[in-house]
Amino acid sequence: MAFIQALTVGVDIGGTKVAAGVVDPEGNILERVRRDTPSTSPQATEDTIADVVAELRSRYEVTAVGIGAAGWIDVTGASVLFSPHLAWRHEPLRDAVRRRVRLPVIIENDANAAAWAEWRFGAGQGESHLVCVTLGTGIGGAVVTDGVMLRGKYGVAGEFGHMTIVPGGHRCECGNRGCWEQYASGNSLVREARELAASGSPVAQNLLDRVGGDPLRITGPSVTEAAKDGDPVAVELLEEVGRWLGVGLANLAAAFDPGTFVVGGGVSEAGDLFLAPARDTFKRSLTGRGFRPEAQIQRAALGNEAGLVGAADLARENIRLFRRRRRRRRPASERLRERVDRLADI
Repeated sequence: MAFIQALTVGVDIGGTKVAAGVVDPEGNILERVRRDTPSTSPQATEDTIADVVAELRSRYEVTAVGIGAAGWIDVTGASVLFSPHLAWRHEPLRDAVRRRVRLPVIIENDANAAAWAEWRFGAGQGESHLVCVTLGTGIGGAVVTDGVMLRGKYGVAGEFGHMTIVPGGHRCECGNRGCWEQYASGNSLVREARELAASGSPVAQNLLDRVGGDPLRITGPSVTEAAKDGDPVAVELLEEVGRWLGVGLANLAAAFDPGTFVVGGGVSEAGDLFLAPARDTFKRSLTGRGFRPEAQIQRAALGNEAGLVGAADLARENIRLFRRRRRRRRPASERLRERVDRLADI
């Protein structure tokens, strides 16, 4: 088996879990393992990463490790500048893990990793200009253009959730007001549902009955489940999230002019309950509407596996690029002999 076709490990680090898997060149996960995310220190998380990699290596021959992490990754891919869920501040994660696992290691923002997986194996296959938006606790995003990930000058491109969309609006954890993720994320859906239920409105009684009468037990999945069962208030809440999603996507279309938007994350489990109003609002909000082509809006295909698969495939891509650069540095005579040898083997 050629070196670039070998198996790699993808690791997806979240606030509650560390998920890892062995991924083949076609994006198939051969085996998964999972651990709880340590709450003690960055070093404890590094220990957990090394542990899951060692477990998988005991059963598979792997050549590299890709790590997808929520947070800002510096442009060199060496350090996590900031992570909202972990105590990583300018944490030199790549080298720390590489020393422990003794394999090539790459670090990528989790939304970038998910976008890469959707472009390679999912809903964005064949798209030359792809924008991915992930709707979970907040909103993440990524851009893949002609097979190249747009990372920005400092490595922190794609923070779409913190575009100001309602000046003076809801306060965001980032410190600003009116950020997009305050209106079109899982957190926004839950906030609106809980406020309505806590107000004593009779229209929210079904939502309350589903959670034993406690508004604080209302979650995004419980609202989605109620909407799928036909509850009109739950449907209305998801439609509202969808409309705000459409407004933000129209803004992104003005900036990036993609051919396809892929929408993933936990809220995407609601499907057309929020994607249909998103598409409608997108069409009505698009600059130059009626005089320009419109991007498709597709639901992500790979679900919660996207970050893991994308991180593993980016690790493989990094090996391929490294070998290409190394070949280019070799003398021309040596490269010619190699080509002649390959032709002789045909």
